[in-house]
This record gives sequence, C-alpha cells and structure tokens, in this order.
Amino acid sequence: MPTVASSPSLIQALRTETAELHVALEKRLPFFSAGLDLELYRRLMTAYYGFYQPLEQRLHVLSLTPTGLDQSRRIKLPVLRADLVALGMDDAAIEALPTCHALPEIESRTAALGVSYVLEGATLGGQILRRRVAEQLGLDASSGAAFLNVYGELTGRRWKDFLDYLGDRNLGSAQTLEVTRAAKATFTCFERWLDCQEVLL
Repeated sequence: MPTVASSPSLIQALRTETAELHVALEKRLPFFSAGLDLELYRRLMTAYYGFYQPLEQRLHVLSLTPTGLDQSRRIKLPVLRADLVALGMDDAAIEALPTCHALPEIESRTAALGVSYVLEGATLGGQILRRRVAEQLGLDASSGAAFLNVYGELTGRRWKDFLDYLGDRNLGSAQTLEVTRAAKATFTCFERWLDCQEVLL
C-alpha cells in the first residue's frame, strides 16, 4: 500500500514542479517560427548535441543511469550524431562542437531520475516537432531528423514504461524533492545553454 500511495506523488510532483519551466522553454524554441530554415535547424541540432553529449556521458561515467530500464536503448547521442552527419557535418566538425559545462548536478541515482524524466519526456514533444520539420524543411529520419523520432513507433510504449518505472519507486519526501530539483535544473541548464548558443527566440 505505501508504494501505491507514493507512486502518483512522484510523477505528479515532477509534472507540477517542471510545468512552468517546460512551457517557457517550448515557447522559445524556434521550431514553429517562420524563420526556421535549414541553417537554423542545423544550428539548433548542434546545440542539442552540445548539451546531450556531456550529459549522457556524465550519467554513464557516474553509473547513475536508472537501472531496470534497458538504458542502452535510451541513449540518444548516436542518433543525434547521425543527424548531424546527414546535415553535412563530418566527424572532425562534430568533435569540434562546443559542449555545455554548466550541467545539472547529478550526485545520486535519485537525481538521475529527474534528469532522465526531462530527457525521456522530450521524446514525446519530438513527435510534434518531427512533423513540423518534415512540413517546413522536408527532413525525415534519413535526412537529419531522426533524433526527433528517436524511438519511432515505440515512443508511447517507452514513455509509459518510464512512468511505470517512476511509479514503482518508493521514495520519501526528501528523495522526491531531490528528483524534482534535478529535473528543474535540467530544464534550466538546457535553456541557458541554448540561449548562449543563440538558437532560441
């Protein structure tokens, strides 16, 4: 019974605590801007790479990725890198890209859950962005937009699996706070990084 009681509270806390940051970032992303062209899209994806690369690496190096989720299937960097190649960048150019150093603090598996919540949630929004990029720029998974559909037809299932995973965590109030703080920090760090890369509205 304690697990059932705590399950919705963690997910609800994450949704509530991150809602404002999530909406604020969405409003500034240029995907639905009239000015979205191939060059802006390429710059946007290189900025995404500059954030995901060090963040996924940190999660891996610290061995803090949530266990029990088949995490190897949730790594997004190879797909993002392949998109950059499809958009005309070679390996040397990709390696030379600036990367974000002001990452969210991840000192525990609990905090990693908050980071993962943001990264996994982005896959849902990617479905809408994928359609927009296809209509505006004519790009698909083979020409530079695979990252926006990284899980393909499994997107809904993997998001549900992740929510089920969160629901199974029997966390106390202090740990729940740690998760939500990490999620909020991820949104904040990501927006600041995109801002400094001058790709936001």
